[in-house]
Amino acid sequence: MSLQIPAPSGDACADELEPVSPAGGGAVDQPAAIAAPKIASGSPAVAKTIQARGKLLTGPVLPTLLQLALPTMTVLVAQTAVNIAEAYYVGYLGTDALAGVALVFPIFMLMTMMSNGGLGSGVASAVARAIGAGRKDDANALVLHAIVLAVIVGAIFTIGTHWGGPALYRTLGGRDGALDAAVKYSNYLFAGAIPVWIVNFQAAALRGSGNVRVPAMVTLVGAMVLIPCSPLLIFGLGPVPSFGIAGAGMAFGIYYVAAMLVLLRYMKAGRSDLTLKLGRLEGRLFRDILKVGLPSAVSTTLTNLTVVLVTGAVGLFGTQSLAAYGIASRLDYIMIPILFGLSTAVLTMVGVNIGAGQVVRAKGIAWTSSLVGAGLAGAIGVTVAIFPMLWVHLFSRDPQVVGLAAVYLRIVAPAYAALGFAFVIAFAAQGAGHVLWPFVGAASRLVLAAGGGWLAVSYFGGGMTTIAAMVSASLVSYALICLIAMGSKSVWRIKKA
Repeated sequence: MSLQIPAPSGDACADELEPVSPAGGGAVDQPAAIAAPKIASGSPAVAKTIQARGKLLTGPVLPTLLQLALPTMTVLVAQTAVNIAEAYYVGYLGTDALAGVALVFPIFMLMTMMSNGGLGSGVASAVARAIGAGRKDDANALVLHAIVLAVIVGAIFTIGTHWGGPALYRTLGGRDGALDAAVKYSNYLFAGAIPVWIVNFQAAALRGSGNVRVPAMVTLVGAMVLIPCSPLLIFGLGPVPSFGIAGAGMAFGIYYVAAMLVLLRYMKAGRSDLTLKLGRLEGRLFRDILKVGLPSAVSTTLTNLTVVLVTGAVGLFGTQSLAAYGIASRLDYIMIPILFGLSTAVLTMVGVNIGAGQVVRAKGIAWTSSLVGAGLAGAIGVTVAIFPMLWVHLFSRDPQVVGLAAVYLRIVAPAYAALGFAFVIAFAAQGAGHVLWPFVGAASRLVLAAGGGWLAVSYFGGGMTTIAAMVSASLVSYALICLIAMGSKSVWRIKKA
């Protein structure tokens, strides 16, 4: 049966759920009154949907945030373990292989972050706002529109990296064995780009509806498969030949094809709050995704372009420095999945509350979650800054590589608290449908880290210490600019659909 959820209304109603303030009690803006839908008897799926929506709108902020975030965070930590394990395995192939992966890694993370937190944020935000406003049919239709976008953008990544990858990696400092390793790894890794985008967009849509369990389980199972599958294909065993660095890319593709098929079947069967149905494509729904997704994707591109350009600056020092930076900066990126698990919950909570007219509560959610993000990332950063070898020795024992990587981490890791704060605020703004200040923050990172780093190396003879200092300063700048977003009236207002 179809479910009709009334749009938010300021009129009093006997069935209203009482909106609460960020602290958990008291009234908020008058438009925040939420009309509770009638739940048909014998419809547990509908009842579960309404119960979940009610918790997002009226439940205590921190417990609800953690309930949404912890499944995704736990599984993304498992996925992060896969990335660490893969780099660990590749380390046995030598410094050239490590350097080759370092050249490809920023492009890979660009794809991952765009599909999850760039355009993927546009999908999640559109679904969350549609559900918050009671537009269930639109929420379902957004799933198909997201898949169409996934196919288009995934194909662009596959074709672009195949034709432009070698020139890019050469420009970034890849030479001889390192360049060969980068090209081989890249070709196999990005051959599976379309399934990656489809999986991440489906997961974003589910998270936007408040369903974090299914995407989390798919990722967890994938991690359990990839950890043994990757070394099997890299080193070979029995009848399975050794594919070397190409094996790491193959294992990645195999997982995402399987995950894509599982999620497509799940959403087509209508067992979730969202159902994938074939239907007419509508420009307004593409616009609803892209009005948040495109600016967020540009911000993500700027973030990854920063790493690409810093990688190029470090490449001027040679293969060992490139390998050192690849090891150290990988921790920067590993912070992202952890913060992403928290931030997707924030985006959903903020989006649903903005859709329902509860602006004060949405802002309170943003404040609470940003402090949690800063504390979490800061604790990891301080630990690594004090004990950098806990991380560096996982990948290399080359004294020069280890020394340079430790220098970077001692300077940059303490600024992870700023990264955590800014990252969460950026997602909260996306949930509200506003992306200007996060974009400005990402642009400041590019100017300080990449621009400053290139100038320091090319014209002033700076080394790894100088580059690390510029990266650290860029994270602080990002946080300060996102802090402005918290006080901006333009962010915390309702945009008309």
